[in-house]
Amino acid sequence: MKIDIESIGTIFTEFKDRENMPVQPCGGDKSIGKIVIKDEYKQGLKDLDGFSHIYLIYYFHKSKDYKLEVIPFNDKTNSKRGVFSTRTPIHPNKIGLSLVKLERVKDNIIEIRGVDILNETPLIDIKPYIPNFDFVEGEIKSGWMNSSLDEVRNKKSDKRFL
Repeated sequence: MKIDIESIGTIFTEFKDRENMPVQPCGGDKSIGKIVIKDEYKQGLKDLDGFSHIYLIYYFHKSKDYKLEVIPFNDKTNSKRGVFSTRTPIHPNKIGLSLVKLERVKDNIIEIRGVDILNETPLIDIKPYIPNFDFVEGEIKSGWMNSSLDEVRNKKSDKRFL
């Protein structure tokens, strides 16, 4: 089945190189970015500025290949994990997801904070974070991932997924 997906804009950040970047948005909490939305999609930004956070769905444009087993950045045991149990940038379809703080929307420009995204990344879509939709009650499991929040915040990318 053919899937039609195209970029709706471009994400601009301070990260020009994939090495030594935050590996999750919480590690980039001081990093700011800017999204430039293509003119034909600008009308879709109406009312977005009423949200504090947004999900960005984007394309890992620098990822060349994928692996079905990887050693993720935050795995303390350095064990190979199935790629679908990770948030590594080398999934088969090279799609990324980040929850970022929305600072401001002006015209076709969105200013964001908490960025873990490479400069000039193609943006596929934006979804608002809505606590009543996204909050999960009950038992929460994080599988193999047992790094603390501080460990995740301080983890930087290395050469393993270049």
